[in-house]
Amino acid sequence: MPAKIPVIVFIGGGPRTAGILERLGVNRPDVFAGPLEIHVVEPHVPGSGRIWRYDQDPGLLLNSMAADITMFTDRSVACDGPAVAGPGLVDWAEGVLAGTITDVPDFPQHLQEQLEALDGTTFPTRQLQSQYLEWFFRRAARALNRSVAVHRTTAVGIAPTSDGRHSVELANGRTLHADILVTALGHTDSQPDAASTGYADFAGRHGGYHAAPGYTNDVDYSAISPGQDVIVSGMGLAFVDLLVILMEGRGGRFEETADGGLRYLPSGREPRLWAGSRRGVPYHSKISAALRGEAPGPLRFFTPAAVDALLQRHGELDFHGHLWPLIAKEAGFYYYRELLTGSPDRCAMDWGTFAARYEPLDWYSSGRADLVAAAVPDTGLRLDLERLDRPFAGRRFADHRAVQDAVAGYIEDDLALRDSTDHPETLALFLGLLHVYMEVGRVVPADRLNARSQQTVHGWWHGFFSFVDSGPPPHRLRQMLALHRAGLLQFLGPGLEVGTDEATGTFVASSPQTGATVAARAFIEARLPATSVARSLNPVLASLHGTGLGTEQQLLTADGIHSTGKLLVTPQHRLVRADGKPAETVFGVGPGTSGWGAGAFARPNTNAAPFRENDALARTILSTARSRSAAASATISPEPAAAANT
Repeated sequence: MPAKIPVIVFIGGGPRTAGILERLGVNRPDVFAGPLEIHVVEPHVPGSGRIWRYDQDPGLLLNSMAADITMFTDRSVACDGPAVAGPGLVDWAEGVLAGTITDVPDFPQHLQEQLEALDGTTFPTRQLQSQYLEWFFRRAARALNRSVAVHRTTAVGIAPTSDGRHSVELANGRTLHADILVTALGHTDSQPDAASTGYADFAGRHGGYHAAPGYTNDVDYSAISPGQDVIVSGMGLAFVDLLVILMEGRGGRFEETADGGLRYLPSGREPRLWAGSRRGVPYHSKISAALRGEAPGPLRFFTPAAVDALLQRHGELDFHGHLWPLIAKEAGFYYYRELLTGSPDRCAMDWGTFAARYEPLDWYSSGRADLVAAAVPDTGLRLDLERLDRPFAGRRFADHRAVQDAVAGYIEDDLALRDSTDHPETLALFLGLLHVYMEVGRVVPADRLNARSQQTVHGWWHGFFSFVDSGPPPHRLRQMLALHRAGLLQFLGPGLEVGTDEATGTFVASSPQTGATVAARAFIEARLPATSVARSLNPVLASLHGTGLGTEQQLLTADGIHSTGKLLVTPQHRLVRADGKPAETVFGVGPGTSGWGAGAFARPNTNAAPFRENDALARTILSTARSRSAAASATISPEPAAAANT
């Protein structure tokens, strides 16, 4: 290799790294056209990585429709680099079938059938998505003129070197020397927290079973016996995956009934699950309706100008006090515009009159409530965001049967609203929240939020958005109801609390709103582990924390200093060292960092946050490479560039 070529090392080769590689390629002519040496360290297949890899349960699906999936930065994206058109998942599948996209492997029969059946409304399997992501990675790597080498191993340590670079130790015994280092680790595992450790110790002493938070596909459930009672905490997407693995994954199947319903035919190997959560209900279904009314325009209330005005007025912002009223008003505007223009027969006011009166009103004002009451006679159609967030708040249940009826009824009502053509206002709400979610990180400076609000953004706001906008396909909720009717799924209600009984050796679940308790010898915490750099089981994060090259985000609140557990980064995604200074050549992206957070792929034509971030970071990396291009390259002998295509 010639000397003085900047070396960039990516730790993690999932879709986020693939997106940055694509942006590196298209931005090179504008920022730094010199040669680069790029290494990607990824133990799984690059492009899909761990979470989206092919090697997982074939029944697991994405919670996005195929039409809503792309890896390409389209013209809607507000970025400095050029937009480059490319196929989303649907167009890619059509290209593969037509033979216009040829750089793909020979697919097994079940994937070939999925390709042929795929349309925009399909919820694709993660196995099929893995092939799209891996194809995109190969494409991005080729565009970088064969300068990408892939190392199918794990990074186990990072250390600064005397020449101002960083050495990256690999599990296969090799060492890379990076001028620029990018950690893109995705979801990682952590040592259990105190509560989970206590549960595990309890199960071990009494011969029970406990599964700590983890990626559902990677948890070993083989110790759970057929017919065994199992308490499950969490009813989000991890819970949906759990149902797939423990029900159909054990040989059961669903069949349509003559009346159009769904029946579950058990194999006899399934356990019986008792599920609850804070809300006591599963995530909202994805939406089948199409908008009928006036097309949404740009955000009207949650705008850069509005946020700037708040900053001028308050200096430091509070999420619930300052930002949430604007977000709620924006969501309401989307919702009521569709309701009044798309279903005017359900309303008592024309949209023009409503919009003019709505404009100056605060969301939480009596005037806004009076306006909605006058315009929407049906109280069931009025948007109540607090009730949406906590549907059973303040409700007491007489007995276990009342809980079953309430949760099952809630799921049925949700399907009636979201999986039919009758309520497109639910789609308008979905779009309003999505556009705001994508915009928050762009227009709100994280360092101008008070500490409590930074916790709120990473906690409540992300959770609320996921609950409303990031739920499962509707057929998963129908399957949930079928499992309930089959007696294999019982609901524990909201405010779930799980304790232990030493006398009986059982876990005990209860809800303060029901008064009922359930005892079982098995307990599953159905959620991803909380991010924690200090407790991380990922050797890279452990190394960053141990050497002080990286640190956890600490927030000073009225009741003390609290850690978010996330890897602290600057707005430009540079790691912040333990001494408080940014590491100029070390970057971090992904859900485990303190950045606002963005996925790896997104809906087309939404000015998607991950694409904006990828472009900005790629340009920063190239600028850094340009400034360091005089540094000598002292890497190992590169692996064959063809490895990028494996």
